[in-house]
Amino acid sequence: MKKGLFITFEGADGCGKTTQLNLLKDYLTNKGYEVLVTREPGAKGLGEHIRKILLNYEGEVSDRCESFLFLADRAQNIDVIVNPAIEEGKIVLCDRHTDSTVAYQGYGRGLDLNEINMLNNLATGGKKPDLTLVFDVDIETSMQRVGNERDRMENAGNEFFHRVRNGYLEIAKQEPERIKLIDSTKSIEDVQSDVIRVIEEKLK
Repeated sequence: MKKGLFITFEGADGCGKTTQLNLLKDYLTNKGYEVLVTREPGAKGLGEHIRKILLNYEGEVSDRCESFLFLADRAQNIDVIVNPAIEEGKIVLCDRHTDSTVAYQGYGRGLDLNEINMLNNLATGGKKPDLTLVFDVDIETSMQRVGNERDRMENAGNEFFHRVRNGYLEIAKQEPERIKLIDSTKSIEDVQSDVIRVIEEKLK
C-alpha cells in the first residue's frame, strides 16, 4: 500500500465502537498492515489535555466553546498524527471524528449544521475519512452499557441522545459511499464479522 487509509469509528456512547476498533486493529496487524490508533478528543499529546477539560470540567461550558475545543483537538490530530501516518502508508483508526461534532453539537445541541460543516472543513484542511463505520444502537441499550459512572457528555440525558442517534442516521443517509451503518445490538463477535466484511471490501 503506497498510501494509507483513514477509517473513523462513530456512534452514541455505549455503542461498542472502541471495542470494535481494538479488535480491528489486532485483525489488520495480524494481516501485516501497519496500524495507528488515535481518538478525538484526546489524541496523544495536546489532545489529552483538551479531553480532560471537555469530559471533566465542572463549571459551565457554553455549547459554542465545547464545539471549538473539539475542533482544536481535531486540527491537532489531523496535522500532527493522522496525515503523517497516512503518508507513511499506515492504516489510521480514529475513535470519533467530524461526524461526532455534527451528531452531538449539531443534532444534539442544536447548533447550526452549515456552520459546523464549515468549521469541520477548516479544522481538517478539507480531509475526509476514506471510510466511516457508524455503530447504531437504541438509546436504552447504550445507556445500560454506559452504566452509572458517567462523564459530562454522557450525563446529557436521554432526549439529547435520541437526537444524537437520529443525527447519525441522517448523516449515514447523506453519504452512503463513505458511511456504513453497523447494527451493534448484536453480539461482539457478530458485530466484528460485519466490520471485517466492510473492511475487506474497502481493502480490495
